Order: sequence, then structure tokens, then C-alpha cells
Amino acid sequence: MKALIAMSGGVDSSVAAYLMKQDGYECIGVTMKLYDNEDICMEREKTCCSLNDVEDARRVCSLLDIPYYVVNCKADFKEKVMDPFVESYLSGLTTNPCIECNRHLKFDHLYQKAKQLGCDVIVTGHYAVVAHDEKGYHLLKGKDARKDQSYVLYSLTPEQLAHTCFPLGRYTKEQIREIAKEQGFYNAQKKESQDICFIPDGDYRAFIEKTTGKAVGPGDFVDQQGNVVGKHRGYYGYTIGQRRGLGLSAPTPYYVTDIIPAENKVIVGSNEDLFRTDLLAGDFNQIEDIRPGEVIAARIRYHQKEMPATVSREKDGRIRIHFLKAQRAVTRGQAVVLYRGDHVVGGGTILCPV
Repeated sequence: MKALIAMSGGVDSSVAAYLMKQDGYECIGVTMKLYDNEDICMEREKTCCSLNDVEDARRVCSLLDIPYYVVNCKADFKEKVMDPFVESYLSGLTTNPCIECNRHLKFDHLYQKAKQLGCDVIVTGHYAVVAHDEKGYHLLKGKDARKDQSYVLYSLTPEQLAHTCFPLGRYTKEQIREIAKEQGFYNAQKKESQDICFIPDGDYRAFIEKTTGKAVGPGDFVDQQGNVVGKHRGYYGYTIGQRRGLGLSAPTPYYVTDIIPAENKVIVGSNEDLFRTDLLAGDFNQIEDIRPGEVIAARIRYHQKEMPATVSREKDGRIRIHFLKAQRAVTRGQAVVLYRGDHVVGGGTILCPV
């Protein structure tokens, strides 16, 4: 059996390669070159595509005595991840580019490369589990609840699941670091990136303005009654539910409740104004069956606790999620992912709260 290992240069993918080799797989290590620093307006090597990361991945592959390659994915990454990210924020949406990277790069582009190389499976360092039984392939949460990444993997199709392996899914992060240490991996204690890889400083507004070469400029903060209550620095620098950084003075705190790009307006209100019981989702990928009237669990943010909800399909094909208890800051562009216990039932993109 032959496995293509997606190597980021971090400890997780390094241990994933080690575990697959221990299981008897013939392994090939591959790093996807996603961008150059000038593509993201960065001058320093503080990104997951830096030369340091490539060298870390190469060193691990050398220790494991497995072939290693760097694959140029810059054009695809720009087209499928970076450009849509900018477009979505300019449209008033808040997206998760990691989901799109998984969908289009790791489990499409790299999956096709794996097939070309005659590999049976593609392997990543995600904390999740692929299981198989008489009903087919299933995506499950990882053992380490703090690291579980099933939320960003909901778009995997049955075919992709059948040829995907997540060897870290049954380990905790501490166990993975210990394995790396035992094997003498140079990156055993390497710090994890907490930001979007192509915006390592976390300044979305600056990235969008540098990428597009233009700025929308200041606009109005408007309250629930339509009154102008202040000025903002450009609507695409805000997200639904945001309180900090608004620069508004009021007897009670203001929160962002809506964004209107066409008018360069950011609508603000009270915390109570953020709660909704229903949402509509599109681009839905269903992994497991949903029984009519079944109460399942839904998550509308990466590390949010799942909440009880029912699911129905609208006449136009959109999915309606009804929460048994109102949820705060349902955000257009984010993912809603459905669970039955540890199993991922499916997921889609939030179109709007209802």
C-alpha cells in the first residue's frame, strides 16, 4: 500500500508520516507550495510556506527515509482560496479559508496528484477519524476535543473519504509531540500557527486593501433604528458579533449585527439583537442520512459546542437548520456542520440567519 503524505513542516504531518510508515505503507512526502511572500505582501518568513517549513519537512522525510517533493500549487491556491476570501469579505461575508483549502487543494488537487503517483491513500495531520462499516465511510471527530478538526473537513465526499487517512485522530496533541520527541524530529516542539496562513499578522483589512490596491474608506455605523452613531474604517474589517475595536461610546455596548457592503454600512445593536433560531445553508455536502424530524447537533463556528437542531430542505434546495435554542451571531459565509454523536452528518455554507 502506498500513501501520499501532505507535509507542512509541522509536527502533526511529520508524525502522520511516521505512523503510516510504521503501519507498513510505502510513503511519499509532499509539500504544497501555496504562495510566495510577495503574493501576500509579507517580507518575513512567518508563514506555513516559508523555506524553513520546507526544510523541516525535508529533514523529517530524510530521517524517515522516504521520498520528498515540493509541488507548485500557487495558481490554484490563489484562484480557489485567496481570491474567494477577498471577494467574500468585500461581499460582507465571513469565510473560513481553511475549509476551501481542504476542499480544493488538499483533497482535490493533491488527491489527483496521489492518484497519478499510484498512491492508495492521501494522508494529512488533521485531528479527525475516517471509519468504515457496511454503510460506507464515515467522518468522525478526533479523540482530542481541543484539537478536533472535523468541522473544517465536512466537504469530503464518500470517494475522498475512501482514500483518506487521518492517523492522528486517535491521539492527543501531547501524545503526538511525545512521539516526535522520541523519534528525534527537529520540529517536535514547533509552535503552531493560530492565524490564517496567508494573513499571519491577522490584519484582514490591510491584506484586502494591499491585494486589491484600493480601499473603500470610512462609512457609517448605524443602529437598529437607522441612526448614524459613528464612523468605521471600511465595512470589510468587521464581523458579525464583534464588540471590540468599534470605537463607539454608548451607555451599553454595541455589537455588529449586520454588514451592508453596497452602502458601506455596519449595523450595530445590542447583544440580544444577535440571536436567531433558524438559518439557511447552501452548497450542502451530506455524508450520512438524516431522518425526518430527527434532532441532531449543529455547530456554526469552528470550536463552538454543538447545539440541538432539526433539519429540513426548502423547495429551492437550500437547507434550513432550526435550533431548539436561539444561537448568537449566525454569520453569513461561515460553515454550519451537523453531527450525530461523534459522526459528521454533513455541512454547508451559511447563507443567512432567519
